[in-house]
Amino acid sequence: MALGIGSGAEMRQSMGVVLIGGLITSTMLTLVVVPAVYLLIERVMERFKKA
Repeated sequence: MALGIGSGAEMRQSMGVVLIGGLITSTMLTLVVVPAVYLLIERVMERFKKA
């Protein structure tokens, strides 16, 4: 879709770029940010349990 050629490709190209960008962003959030936030919350909870 983002690399399409032919008639009407110009109209679909912007949608393809947005779609690919969204997929990459959501994948990075799922694989990197969510586990990191979970780890931070777990460490904070451990500090409260020790106190």
